[in-house]
Amino acid sequence: MPTRSSSHVTGYAAAWTIVLVWSFWLIVSRVANESGLTVYDLAAMRYGLASLVALPLCLYYKPWRGMRLTQIALLSFILGPVYILIVFSGFLYAPAAHGGIFMNGVLPLISILFGIFLFRVLPGVRQVIGAVLVLVSAVVLAWDASVSSIKGAWIGDLMFVAGAVFFASYVVLSERWQLGPMQIIFCGTIVNAVLYLPIWALWLPSGIADAPLGPLVLQAVYQGFVPNLIGLLFIAHASRTIGNANTSLILAAVPGGGAVLGAVLLSETLSLTSILALVILTIGLLISVRRKLPA
Repeated sequence: MPTRSSSHVTGYAAAWTIVLVWSFWLIVSRVANESGLTVYDLAAMRYGLASLVALPLCLYYKPWRGMRLTQIALLSFILGPVYILIVFSGFLYAPAAHGGIFMNGVLPLISILFGIFLFRVLPGVRQVIGAVLVLVSAVVLAWDASVSSIKGAWIGDLMFVAGAVFFASYVVLSERWQLGPMQIIFCGTIVNAVLYLPIWALWLPSGIADAPLGPLVLQAVYQGFVPNLIGLLFIAHASRTIGNANTSLILAAVPGGGAVLGAVLLSETLSLTSILALVILTIGLLISVRRKLPA
């Protein structure tokens, strides 16, 4: 049997792997439009390819047992095409760095608002301070984008915030309903594949036929398998072995990772003001999620 120490090692490794996965996902999604693929193609890859792996598992485990129809419908909608098309469309307007900040970065702030208005749970002082810093960084970044003539960046930023609201809703419901990984995969992949793929194939514009092979394979592998399947399993393992708080602490590095990769791989320039906003964001996230490490 693995020791507690080795279990922690694999847990931390899984969490840092997710940082890389999500940071690269920001980059891969940003360059998707250059390959000629439409946002509808990316959504089809996300649901269709992942369902090839998920379907046999779901048929074996039958995760729909124990779930009410309203739960399946609501979770499938939250993780469905509306959410993912909004997010993919955001990359048409805003840099990859904005995706990390306005999706991953504002999650603590949205979670606090959900807690207050839905469950009457007041945040602690640390959470409030962290959320204020996150909000300040987002405002500074949006202002800097407007004065730096990044045309339409604010549109992408709003789309990323909308995506964060969807994702925060998923986190709240999955925790409140105590959903397992296979139930989430079933709703987020199988149900949406059944609903979305026929609509995409019959009516939505596609660039798959004309896309170069290299970019097509990159998008297919990354959009279809990495975030949906590998990401979910790694997050589950990290949360189980090192705890949700420590996992969240490590995932706070995603906005910074996306910004650095955007600058290195896509030559996206970050002004001094944007770098400052990113630093403020990271500090805010660390304050929000920091907990005493397990002994």
